[in-house]
Amino acid sequence: MVALPVFSSCKAISSLFDDDRKVIAKVGQHKLSQSDIAALVPQGTSREDSMKIVMQYINSWASDLVYADIAEAQLSKQEKDVSKEVEEYRKALLKYRYEQRYVNERLDTSVTVEELQAYYDSHKQKFVAGVPLVKAHFMRISADSPNIELIKKNIASDNLDDMAYVDSLAYASADRYTDYGGKWISVQELAGDFGQEDYTKLLSKMRNSFIQVRDTDYDKLDIAYISDYIEAGGYLPLEYCEAEIRGILIGIRRHALVTALEQDLLEDARAKGKFVIY
Repeated sequence: MVALPVFSSCKAISSLFDDDRKVIAKVGQHKLSQSDIAALVPQGTSREDSMKIVMQYINSWASDLVYADIAEAQLSKQEKDVSKEVEEYRKALLKYRYEQRYVNERLDTSVTVEELQAYYDSHKQKFVAGVPLVKAHFMRISADSPNIELIKKNIASDNLDDMAYVDSLAYASADRYTDYGGKWISVQELAGDFGQEDYTKLLSKMRNSFIQVRDTDYDKLDIAYISDYIEAGGYLPLEYCEAEIRGILIGIRRHALVTALEQDLLEDARAKGKFVIY
């Protein structure tokens, strides 16, 4: 049997914060000292949450040791021989670390607009919208605001002065106003701002590019102006999937570097007589 005199209550564990006792838990001959848990609790954490964090750590630490001790006692010598697995893991870890250093020293992470466009054009069938995308303006505003119709009238304008006026008016009048940085967003994100989960129901309310929902509890209007729209099943615009394509291209370069490294190392080993196939 394994002795496990760990703390079992918040009252007992609270003593950790009240005195300087060194050993706070023990499993067999293994001891856990106060210094081992000193950095576990973030500064400003409440006393109750601190207790939970410490107790979770102690129980996890003890569980690992209990398993190790019982396995040591119950398994056969052959079953306990993990030298082969350890060596395989060591080689795999060293290989991974060397590859990481090699690649990081050589990988070109710059991607040009032309490269992005070329990949997009060649793999356009991969970039299909699962849900509709929109470019939109959203505002939450008092239902009795005198500026609502003025904002709605000018928000669709292509004139920069009109848009600047709308922005100024909306920021001053609305509880919240955003154009989402002028970027494409999923209609699910827009629905979330309306406090709705069913985006199809929300889209059914669109009239003349506007969606308007009244919150009678707070006497507010949630209004969205949809300036552009892509249906589900349509092609995602390049700007929407640019980050994904950039990651794909860099991943291809990374793979090419690792493949070339492996081939170069084998050829070098053959040339030096270190690698021979009989």
